[in-house]
Amino acid sequence: MAEAGPRLDDAAVEQRLERLDELLDRVEQVPGPTASAALDAVRLLTEVYGEGLARVLDVADERVLERLRADTLLRHLLVLHDLDPDPVERRVQRAIEALRPELDSQGARLELVAVEDGVARIRLSGGGCHSCSSDSVVLEDAVRGAILALAPELTAVESLPSESGGAQPLIPVEALLRRPVAAGEAP
Repeated sequence: MAEAGPRLDDAAVEQRLERLDELLDRVEQVPGPTASAALDAVRLLTEVYGEGLARVLDVADERVLERLRADTLLRHLLVLHDLDPDPVERRVQRAIEALRPELDSQGARLELVAVEDGVARIRLSGGGCHSCSSDSVVLEDAVRGAILALAPELTAVESLPSESGGAQPLIPVEALLRRPVAAGEAP
C-alpha cells in the first residue's frame, strides 16, 4: 500500500470548507453555461464520493462505524450524504450527550423534549448568569450549533421555557451597585 501524503487536521479541513463555500458562492453569482457546468461538476463529484462512502459503510462493522462517527469530518460526511443509520432523534440525543460535561460544569441542564416536523425542541435550564441575556443566548447558540451539526436536516432548534414556569431569579440592582465591604470594615 502506498504511503499517504500529509494529513489535514480539523482546523485545516474547516479552512478548506470555508474556502470552498466562498468559491461556490462566487461561481453561483456568475451567469452562463460555464458557471452552470462548474456547479454540475461539483454536484456530480459529491454524488460519486457519497456513493463511495456508502460502499465503505457496506463493508464496515459496528466498530468501524463508531470510529467514523467519532471523527468530526467523517461524521459530517455521513450526515451530508444521508448515510448515518441513526434517526434524527438519536443524533440530536448524541449531540446533547456530547454537550453534557460542559453544561454540567456550568450548572446547566439540557433535555430533548421532542423532534417534530423538522424542529428539535429542547429545554435548557440553569447555568450562567440567568439575568444576563447575552450568557443565555451564547449558551443557546452553542447548543443549537452542536445539534444542527449532527442533524442538519432540521429546520430549527427551539428552546422551550424552563418547566418551573417562573422567571429565572434576578440579582437585585441594589446588590450589584453596592460597594464591596473591605476586610475589617463594617458593612
